Amino acid sequence: MHVVLTLLPTLAVLGAHSLPDPDWLVTQIDTPARVLERPESNELVLTNGLISRTFRLAPNAATVDLTNHNTETSILRGVKPEAVLVLDGERVPVGGLDGQPDYAYLDPAWLADMTASPDAFQFAGLSTGEPQARYPWQPKRHAPQVPWPPRGVALTLEFAAPAKLEAKYGGLRVAVHYELYQGIPALSKWVTVTNNASAEVALDGVEIEILAVNEYEKPRLHVESDYAFHTMVTTHWLPDAEYRSQTDYHYQSPILMVSKYPMGPGVVLKPGDAFESFRTFELLHDADDRERQGLALRRMMRTLAPQVAENPIFMHVRQSDSAALRLAIDQCADVGFEMVIMTFWSDFNIESEDPEYIARIKADVDYAHAKGVEVGGYTLMCASRDVGPEHNCISPETGQPGSAFGQSACLAGEWADGYFRRVLNFIDATGLDIVETDGPYHGDKCASTSHKHHRGLEDSQWRQWEACCRFYRECRKRGVYINTPDWYYLDGSNKCAMGYRESNFSLPRWRQILISRQNIFDATFAKTPSMGWMFVPLVEYHGGGQAATFEPLCDHLAEYEWHLAQNFGCGVQACYRGPRLYDTEETRAVVKKWVDFYRKHRAILDADIIHVRRADGRRLDCMMHVNALHRPRALAMVFNPTDHEQTDTMRLPLYYAGLRDKAHIREQEGDPKEYPLTRDYTVTVPLTLAAKSITWLLLE
Repeated sequence: MHVVLTLLPTLAVLGAHSLPDPDWLVTQIDTPARVLERPESNELVLTNGLISRTFRLAPNAATVDLTNHNTETSILRGVKPEAVLVLDGERVPVGGLDGQPDYAYLDPAWLADMTASPDAFQFAGLSTGEPQARYPWQPKRHAPQVPWPPRGVALTLEFAAPAKLEAKYGGLRVAVHYELYQGIPALSKWVTVTNNASAEVALDGVEIEILAVNEYEKPRLHVESDYAFHTMVTTHWLPDAEYRSQTDYHYQSPILMVSKYPMGPGVVLKPGDAFESFRTFELLHDADDRERQGLALRRMMRTLAPQVAENPIFMHVRQSDSAALRLAIDQCADVGFEMVIMTFWSDFNIESEDPEYIARIKADVDYAHAKGVEVGGYTLMCASRDVGPEHNCISPETGQPGSAFGQSACLAGEWADGYFRRVLNFIDATGLDIVETDGPYHGDKCASTSHKHHRGLEDSQWRQWEACCRFYRECRKRGVYINTPDWYYLDGSNKCAMGYRESNFSLPRWRQILISRQNIFDATFAKTPSMGWMFVPLVEYHGGGQAATFEPLCDHLAEYEWHLAQNFGCGVQACYRGPRLYDTEETRAVVKKWVDFYRKHRAILDADIIHVRRADGRRLDCMMHVNALHRPRALAMVFNPTDHEQTDTMRLPLYYAGLRDKAHIREQEGDPKEYPLTRDYTVTVPLTLAAKSITWLLLE
């Protein structure tokens, strides 16, 4: 049997001639981010050599260009306000220019004749600086030594109420903040509102970013925020009523990007109060290729949320009594695992205030630390948790306790104050190293008008999110690792699920193994390997019986080894959930083999994945790690899941490994062989794998 794996579309679609030179995804870009003045045109430019954002400062401040220099293309077709506030129910623009004749494109010659809206907040000054850390973090747990906060430049534009609104909002100051980062085509933006007046103001809504994007560049603009979880969608593609020459007969083409609150924030600013919005993050892609866009997104996450690169090897121990916990600690220390998490249903209670219980856990943690193992535990934060009708979320539909999850505690109520205090006190008293929060699955609404920290429905999402983020920042201060099943990376979390369906782990072992590899393949387009956890049910989980479980481990050693090999080989840590990691010396040897393999090649195994071939159960499949700044440059994991020997010619794309002419490749610990690269930076490697076997290739 002879099979040729299809080449990835990366270079075929982008075209080698279209690649930026130097390529920021291959070469470290040291061009600093700067603010440039153009006094002759009353303009200011934020630029880092990869992208630039240009502001016209008179007659009002407005973005008049957003260019991707890798393609030398402006993504904008029109000028919009820099932000929009909803004040006391009234929409009020911040900045912007009126009078553009046509919104199909933006001719710079039109700018001189455009005017400031008398209804908009007016530009009142600016300041520059450097990016600020959104939360405390120091590199640990093998994370690379990268700068935090990220290198770059910051710009703040100040706005004051126009004469027309002076009587009503004269004491209100609006600041629109931008950060542009060195070495990546990405920026962030947020808004602060300060009430210096003598009367309170209701801030009912905020649009942080409004971009009139041209049709061609829409697929190349990635926008997300640190306020987007479960039901909370902040990036909206809407019609543009000012675009009257568009081809859609009813003017409904969704090409106006608006980043805004899905509800609220609904805060009331009393005199002296200040409000800070969520942050919008924008990444400008230079190609339509899925792999290249994924690599860009992963680079952005490693730069703007560097704690995601921490990737400790951990297990989930099912019981939290000292005997069970210390057995797990001993086995972890023996084979090279680095962390033990007392999992759900283990009877671990991180909210306990019992001195004896706290002393016992501290003794166990001290025991683990003496062996070089970190310890943490699970907590049900608020989702699906009933803490009493006076503290639960109130459904806006029924007026009774209830939420998107059947029932959840409100994180903006008095109960949450006690919850966060108890958990942090427990962490401080015991020295725990990790917290695994189930929930908050944010986005719950609460219609209560009696909870301590929110007024009613309109500000309930915002205030609960604030409470959760404060807690995560406190964990970050302590160096605590954070597992949470939601996208809190930009607020300080380390890891969430790689992407799987829990009931799949009730399937027969070989089926769950292959499906898990598919899940890793799919999820690592958007995540680095370290950003997601997988799962290995050493004992029964959600049913499935003996066919789905691995205990006794020695009786199912082949399947257990496959889970270990594909997780460690893909740089993905899994929740090995059970009472132990090994039960015989033979089992111990297999576990240690793959732990040692991962630890030896950790730097490249934690690197980005190039998706060579997705598992289908019929032929070889392959994922390859690449890092052009590392030695080795690449490591390819190859799997034969079939019951018969397979011979394939593996075609590996090595452009993102920084290889140009030739590659020295060795299989496992064998001797290296030299292979020439083709014009599209690929190399062809013949392989023969026995039935149900795994191998890897190291590439220099």
